[in-house]
Amino acid sequence: MKTILLTAVIMIIALSLSAQKWETSIDVAKSKAGQEGKNIVLTFSGSDWCIPCIKLEKNIWESAEFIEYSKAHLILLRADFPKKKANALPKEQQEQNDKLAEIYNKQGLFPFVLVLDKKGQVLGSTGYKNVTPKEYIVLLHSFEKK
Repeated sequence: MKTILLTAVIMIIALSLSAQKWETSIDVAKSKAGQEGKNIVLTFSGSDWCIPCIKLEKNIWESAEFIEYSKAHLILLRADFPKKKANALPKEQQEQNDKLAEIYNKQGLFPFVLVLDKKGQVLGSTGYKNVTPKEYIVLLHSFEKK
């Protein structure tokens, strides 16, 4: 029993160390981007209803290759729009996400992925692509100003 518990604790610690940090505030993301000299990837997601959003999460965002790349090169910002009551966001977070959508996603696309500079200016946008994490990273990188 102790072995199982110890293994579970080690796995939880390992996962928390390898998982990327998704910001939920544009102000925090811009501040970090300015301090760290990185661009921001803003994703609009319907985490509990949008099949392409779920595929993007599993195939790209959760891939070891993207996690490693993002830690070194990007600030990640997520605006989620779940539909199930069980997954409802706190009111303040939903209001922040709605404001982000008013500015960056007036068309209401899901998933919608933008690369922003440290000031929040759009450098490029895309959505879900059935490509490898490496190909998706190349796509995101292609939006950056040289």
